Amino acid sequence: MGITVLATIFVFSLVVFVHELGHFVTAKLTGMQVDEFAIGFGPKLCSCRYGKTVYSLRLIPLGGFNKIAGMTEEEELTERSFLNKPVLSRLIVISAGAIMNFVLAFILLWGIIFANGISHVSSEPVVGSVIADSAAAESGLRQGDRLTSIGGTTITAWNDISAAVEKHSQEVVTVTFIRDGAPQSLSVIPKTDSRTGRVLLGVTPVITTEEQSFFSAAGYAVQRTAELGSMMLGGLYHMLTGTEKAELAGPIGVAQLAGQAASVGFTNLLTFTAFLSLNLGILNLLPIPMLDGGYIILILLEGIMRRRLPQKALYYIQMTGVIILGGMFIFALMQDISRF
Repeated sequence: MGITVLATIFVFSLVVFVHELGHFVTAKLTGMQVDEFAIGFGPKLCSCRYGKTVYSLRLIPLGGFNKIAGMTEEEELTERSFLNKPVLSRLIVISAGAIMNFVLAFILLWGIIFANGISHVSSEPVVGSVIADSAAAESGLRQGDRLTSIGGTTITAWNDISAAVEKHSQEVVTVTFIRDGAPQSLSVIPKTDSRTGRVLLGVTPVITTEEQSFFSAAGYAVQRTAELGSMMLGGLYHMLTGTEKAELAGPIGVAQLAGQAASVGFTNLLTFTAFLSLNLGILNLLPIPMLDGGYIILILLEGIMRRRLPQKALYYIQMTGVIILGGMFIFALMQDISRF
């Protein structure tokens, strides 16, 4: 439980802090007044003022926020107010949060790849390791064995193993292999995973690690970030079109995943943080009112029309956003509870 709490605080704090830092820095650079930049939420633990900005540390260590002056017409507007700045300046400030999330994901992946290298999974049907208490372990298969057939099905590549084993759930099957240059065979009873329903032999492929230089690691990080982003966008498209079941993780689900990642190791936690940061960046750019993407659409409309939208229209747009986001939150929370 303790590791889950600490991992959740670390992940949420880093991802949201970096997001808000993007808004804060660009607001300052474009001449906007930032009234407060806070780390955490809730009551203030301590604060200090530098210039016209209050920097505060708050009780709940999950993320943070920054308050930019003049975000609504209800406030007293000055030349440094958000609404009185050019369209381009406002677009930069609003989009900077998501951009910083993309940058964070890239930097984390860059560091992970530089420190750990790139892993290559062999397609050869050679046992890289045997999982403890598995069918393979009980039968006597060893690391380095080259599988040649399972139940009479010829094995020429690693991907052939799953298809061959699937036919023999809880059945005695003959596995032939080459060990130390000599052909051998064993009788194995494949086990069915109770969680996934998959029939497993209990072996993993040979994995080799290739060290990367500082700059080659950066290239791989760009590629990996693009692949993850493309995968997320594809999944989002399939959910919206109904071709795949909609699955969302709320705060409980994210906390569980963070705890699971941390229990495996700090590198896995950083990888999960990069994934979540990229996910937050993409979701924030969706054209939904109350999200950064919705705000960007409103700013673009104002730039095209050369005037601000009527307050009544903004009210209905914001209420629509509240309903959509509220529905998404409830749906994600219900999925969290069902999984829990």
